Amino acid sequence: MTYLDMHREHSFSAYDVNAYMRENGIQVNLTTIYRNLDKLTESGVIMKYKTAGDECCRYQCARPHAQCHEHIHMQCRACGKILHLECGFMEEIVRHLYEHHRFALECSGSVLMGVCAECRTKMNDSEGADDDGNVGYL
Repeated sequence: MTYLDMHREHSFSAYDVNAYMRENGIQVNLTTIYRNLDKLTESGVIMKYKTAGDECCRYQCARPHAQCHEHIHMQCRACGKILHLECGFMEEIVRHLYEHHRFALECSGSVLMGVCAECRTKMNDSEGADDDGNVGYL
């Protein structure tokens, strides 16, 4: 739970939790970590995602966003931070997908991938942006 508290806004894997435990002198079997992550997922404390690229499972704390199953999420590819899209526009998108495409989006597993403003700023500073401040992003 200490690890979860420290990583509320970032996704993590069972291997990340395992590495933290080992670094802190706590010996625990990886199977036990997976079992506990599954229990925390079932109870709604954390959410479980599968990454598109390698089908690995990632987890994210649902608190303080207790309604994570009702909104879409974004994740920064650079830093791993999870952002919660709790706004009316995203509700319109969910509604549009259903009404016009008969597609029922499951928000609890939704993750839009991209780069957050902080990481984009760091990239612009290190790579040199064009006159409009763009480095290949919208």
